[in-house]
Amino acid sequence: MLRENLKDVEDRVARACARSGRNRDDVLLIAVSKTKPVEMIDEIYQEGVRDFGENHPQEIRDKFPQLPEDIRWHMIGHLQTNKIKYIIDRACMIHSVDSFHLAEAISKAAVKNSLIMPVLIEVNMAGEASKSGVAPEDTEALIRQAAQLPGIHIEGLMTIAPYTENPEENRIYFREMKKLNIDIGAKNIDNVNMCHLSMGMTGDYEVAIEEGATMIRVGTGIFGERSYAR
Repeated sequence: MLRENLKDVEDRVARACARSGRNRDDVLLIAVSKTKPVEMIDEIYQEGVRDFGENHPQEIRDKFPQLPEDIRWHMIGHLQTNKIKYIIDRACMIHSVDSFHLAEAISKAAVKNSLIMPVLIEVNMAGEASKSGVAPEDTEALIRQAAQLPGIHIEGLMTIAPYTENPEENRIYFREMKKLNIDIGAKNIDNVNMCHLSMGMTGDYEVAIEEGATMIRVGTGIFGERSYAR
């Protein structure tokens, strides 16, 4: 079943790229494996997927030693400063930096581990009270401040669009994200390369691709519905 799910997602990604005149290689599919066992992750790995996303640092910490070393783990969920230690030397990127306080803590951990951590700034484009993320109008200021920290490199923006039955309703947010990404990139800020736009999930990734996403985060579309029972 997982193999068929992945093929369906890949087909949809390819069609969305074709519709928008984009190269399929310009969009990275991140398989969101939160709450899923290592056996299911390995099944998708065997199909050629190497990028996996987790919402909880403890899951990266626990799954990391049980799976192949060439997996690229993306931290995509809200990150508390006291959990950075679980992922700083395991994650390939942190998508969810939403404050200078968090950026500073990641910086300190990265320097301590003698590495540079690529990060994305999370933007709450829809202004939802239930979601993390910096306001669009405050994004550039946070980037300028965080870019001065050692041990991190800012590589773009991330957003979680509202849940909706109609993905077209999120097109405006994805379009605004693309515009914000371009506008900040044009400022040529030191230690900033706005090359990534992480947006779009199972319900709306095709629209996100059409509006310029370079990374999409698909969980349910690949792994099926989640059980949160522990």
